[in-house]
Amino acid sequence: MARTRMLFPIPCSLFPALPYPSFEEDTPMTLLDAPVFDEVRDRRRRITLYSAGSLLLVLFIAWWLVAGRPVDWPWNWNAHLRGRIAANAFLTAVEKKDLPAAYGIWVHDKNWQQHPSQNGAYPFSRFQEDWSTTSPENEYGIIQTHKIVKARMYGNVLMMEALINGRKSKGLYLDYDPKAKTLNFSPPGVEFYEGP
Repeated sequence: MARTRMLFPIPCSLFPALPYPSFEEDTPMTLLDAPVFDEVRDRRRRITLYSAGSLLLVLFIAWWLVAGRPVDWPWNWNAHLRGRIAANAFLTAVEKKDLPAAYGIWVHDKNWQQHPSQNGAYPFSRFQEDWSTTSPENEYGIIQTHKIVKARMYGNVLMMEALINGRKSKGLYLDYDPKAKTLNFSPPGVEFYEGP
């Protein structure tokens, strides 16, 4: 766009003169007259920064250890932690033969007996067939001990392998849904790769 000439020049009396620094006065120059270096302040600042960084690193490592040392992204560590807690509580209740409490953990509803019709997909009668000590569906027999040996995110759920009664292989595969906080059986054929 071309510049146009002003037809009516603005008189300078409308705008007061701006206070420009005078070179005639003795004013200090900020580039050459730097403030005195404060060693105490700098050392305090460095100690604060290193301490805060170290504290964050220690908290990060502690969170990883509490979550069960998962080999996963950090935003999935809470799912690992809650999934392991739910699976341990569930299997401990099964070991104690407290199937109503175990079913409450399975469906994430401690008051499930007040509204049993809400759990129609997996009713308590079927749960008893799967987990009671005399059930033909229970291939582990009386569950006395358990140990969660592996846990990985599989899609949107946490898949865990628990070795029952000191077994060394063919563990029990459970899924934990972090959103619904429920347990479920892993899909058939989905297992952890054991290697060649």
